[in-house]
Parts: sequence; structure tokens; C-alpha cells
Amino acid sequence: MKRLSVVLLAVVLGVFLATGVSAESGTKEECVAKNKEAAQMITDQGIEAAKAEINKKDGKFVWKDTYVFLMDMDGNMLAHPMKASLIGKNMLETPDKAGKMFFKDFVAVAKDPGEGWVDYMWPKPGMDEPQPKTTHIYRVPGTDFLVGAGVYK
Repeated sequence: MKRLSVVLLAVVLGVFLATGVSAESGTKEECVAKNKEAAQMITDQGIEAAKAEINKKDGKFVWKDTYVFLMDMDGNMLAHPMKASLIGKNMLETPDKAGKMFFKDFVAVAKDPGEGWVDYMWPKPGMDEPQPKTTHIYRVPGTDFLVGAGVYK
């Protein structure tokens, strides 16, 4: 029995390492802090520097099982470290598995009140099947950009 437990643990650990998914989960507090850090980088260093850093899979805006992404207020994905295929696409008409137009919700929250949480379904990094997720949206002050980072429920 002990040997089986060790083998199962090794398999689970191997899956996490192979997919790049952390066994540790991010927190809501970390999402808020990382969003505000990314917003400050946009303010201090400019949008191009922030896009470059946010797009890095091993950058400072990727941690545990979560990451920051960057969009404009028109719904265009500007930076996404886990799904580069989304960059440059307008996401407003993209629903989650349940049909929720959550990218529209992201923009709505960014417009008023300027920050908040949105619930939807999205695949964890390294996985295909969507999972329940809640994402903190934060409008970069004085700009038409928003950043988001979320946790899986």
C-alpha cells in the first residue's frame, strides 16, 4: 500500500511538472496585488514594456497556478502569458462553456466601478476542460487598459 501511495504521488507530481501547472493555488489577495503591480508598470514604464513582461510565461506576472493578462477597453487581448493565440484578438463575443460573455463583463467592470470580480469557466493552464474561475479586473488609472488575474474555485 505504501509503495502504491508513493507511485501515485510521483505520477501526480509528474503531471504537474510536465504541464507546467503548479500544485499550489494563487489567492484573491495575490491577484489584486499583481494586477495593481502590472498597472503601475504600465504607468511607469509604458504599455510596450508591460506587454513584454506580461507575455512571459516565466515572468513576474505568472505565479502558482495563475497569471495576469492585459486587454484594452474595446475587448482586444494585448498580452496573455498562457495563450499567445489570443493576443491581438477581440474577445468580446467569446463565451465560456456555459455561454456567458464574460469578456464583456470584464470591460463593464473596468468601466464602472473600475475594479471587481467576474465569475466564469476557463481552463487551468496546461488543461483543456474549463473550470470555475473568478477573476479580479482592474482598470489601469487614466488609461483605456485593464488587467486581470484570477483564481480557480
